[in-house]
Amino acid sequence: MPSEQMAGSAGSQPGRRAPLPPLKSGPAAEWVAERARQRSASVPGRAPSARPGVGGGAGRVPAAPGAGAAGRDHARQPVVPHADEAGEQRPLDRIDRAIVRLLQQDGRASVRSVAERVHVSRANAYARIARMVDDGVIRGFTARVDHERAGQAASAYITLRIVQNSWRTVRGQLLELPGVEHIALVGGDFDVLLLVHTVDNRALRDLVLNRIQGIPEVLGTNTLLVFEETDRTPVLPD
Repeated sequence: MPSEQMAGSAGSQPGRRAPLPPLKSGPAAEWVAERARQRSASVPGRAPSARPGVGGGAGRVPAAPGAGAAGRDHARQPVVPHADEAGEQRPLDRIDRAIVRLLQQDGRASVRSVAERVHVSRANAYARIARMVDDGVIRGFTARVDHERAGQAASAYITLRIVQNSWRTVRGQLLELPGVEHIALVGGDFDVLLLVHTVDNRALRDLVLNRIQGIPEVLGTNTLLVFEETDRTPVLPD
């Protein structure tokens, strides 16, 4: 059995991009999730269509209801950055970064409020967020949880030493374990770093000694109990 040390105690058409979901004023997370569902249901290998918010075609973003002349004025705003013809992702510009920071602070912010705070139209903000979702910059939205209040009283960082070239195999098995929040392949004295949350120390002990050390490619573990933790809201730098 691997060694263990513990510190402490305790439906798109082929060739076309899925159309953007209807523009609305609710939380950005809701329609971004719908966009993700459309992407997962689309046909693999489809060719990219017109850039969102620029020109016509299936990729065109609908204007905000009642935009009128104001909407036409907004059309003269900076073009939304997008992937180039070679498929390489374009770097984020100042407005993109401002949008990401706002959504990091409040994932339920509406498209309207995000657009107003970065001084672009709703359609422009909508197209930018949809493009960042498509490019994988925005991977989704989630709730920040107080694990102790949620019934997970024991938290720990666990380091693993694994068989050489077994990272992908080990990662797949770790992803199936309950309570694993974060997995990283690292350099140094150990190979893998985990952050886990369990209901109590008994459950933590079972997770480490039986589940993790039961993986054949795991050579050894070291468990660091968390006594207190402070989360910082992540903010994308300027």
